[in-house]
Amino acid sequence: MSFGMMNFSAMQAQLLLWQQMTRLTWESQMVIALRTAGMIGLLRQDAAEPQRMVIEKADAASEALHAALRAAGRGERADRVMAAALRPYRKRTRANVRRLSGKG
Repeated sequence: MSFGMMNFSAMQAQLLLWQQMTRLTWESQMVIALRTAGMIGLLRQDAAEPQRMVIEKADAASEALHAALRAAGRGERADRVMAAALRPYRKRTRANVRRLSGKG
C-alpha cells in the first residue's frame, strides 16, 4: 500500500474539526440538561436564564457567520472555515457548562 498519495496534514485537520464538533455536541447536551434541571426546579438558576439562552444563540450565530466569512475571504480551506464558525459556539457552550454547573 502506497502512502505517497495520502495527505496526513489534511487528515489531521479533519480529525481536529471532528473533535471540536464532538466537544460542542457534548457540551451542548450538558447545557441543555442543566438548563432543563433549572427550569423544573432541580437546580438553582437565575430568573433571566431563559432570556439569556435566546439572546446568546442569536449572538453566537452572528459571530459564527462573520468568522466563517472572514476565514473564507482569506481563502482558508473548508475545514478552517468550519473551525472558525464553531469557535463562537464552543466558547459559549464551554462557558455555560462552567457557569451552570457551578464550576466557573
